[in-house]
Amino acid sequence: MAHIEIRDVSLVYDTPAGRVTGVDKASLSIEQSEFLCIVGPSGCGKSTLLNIIAGFLPPTDGEIRIAGKAVSGYGQDRGVVFQDFAQLFPWRTALGNVAFGLEMKGIGKDERESTARKQLALVKLEKFADAYPHHLSGGMQQRVAIARALAYNPAVLLMDEPFAALDALTRDDMQRLLADVWRETRKTVIYVTHNVAEAVYLADRVVVMTPHPGRVKTMVPITLPRPRDPLSVEFLDHQKQLLRELGQETH
Repeated sequence: MAHIEIRDVSLVYDTPAGRVTGVDKASLSIEQSEFLCIVGPSGCGKSTLLNIIAGFLPPTDGEIRIAGKAVSGYGQDRGVVFQDFAQLFPWRTALGNVAFGLEMKGIGKDERESTARKQLALVKLEKFADAYPHHLSGGMQQRVAIARALAYNPAVLLMDEPFAALDALTRDDMQRLLADVWRETRKTVIYVTHNVAEAVYLADRVVVMTPHPGRVKTMVPITLPRPRDPLSVEFLDHQKQLLRELGQETH
C-alpha cells in the first residue's frame, strides 16, 4: 500500500459568479519516503490540492488516505511549511518557535527544548536558538519553519513554495539544505513549486497539473543520481521534458 493515496479528489468553490472547480478528479499515490513535486501554471490548483492533503480544506468529492487512514482534518502526522515568512511567531525565539508543536502536545520543557535544539542543528541554526524572527534573514526564517514542522516527527512534510520569496542564491542554498534534511530524515515530502529547475533538483517524481481546472496531466520520474548537478546535460534534459509537458518549451 502506498503511504498516501489521493483518490478522485475534487474541490468546487461557490463564488458570486457561480460554482468554480479548483481541483478536478485528482488521483495519485505517493510512496513512503518519496519526494514528490507538483508543478503547473498559476491557478491550476497546486496549493489547493496541498491544503486538501493537509486537512485544511475538505474535498467536495473523493478521499485522501495516509497510512491507510482517511484524512478528515488536520493531524500531527503532517507538518506544513508555507511561503510566507509570517508563519513564525514574532514573539518567540527560534527555539521557542521550533518547540511550539511539542508544547501543544504537552511534552515537558527539557525534552521539548532538547528536541528543538536537535532540529535547529539539522537545519544548521543551532547558534541562533535565542534569536527572534526579525533578527533572521528570510532563508534563516524558512529554516526555522522547516525545523518546527519536523520537531514533532510527522510522517509527511507538506511544502507550499517555501523558497519562492527568497533571492536566487539563498534559494539554491535552501534547496541543497532541504535535500540534505530529506536524506537524513527520509520523510515523505509533497512540495508545490512554480520552478521547474527546483522540481528536477529535489524530486523523485514530478506531477504536472493542467491549467484550470486542475487535473493531474502526467507524472515525470526524475532518474538522476543525488546530489544533482543543475548544469549537467541530463539535468537540463529533464527540465526540457517538464517544460514540454507544461507547454513552455523555448527554442
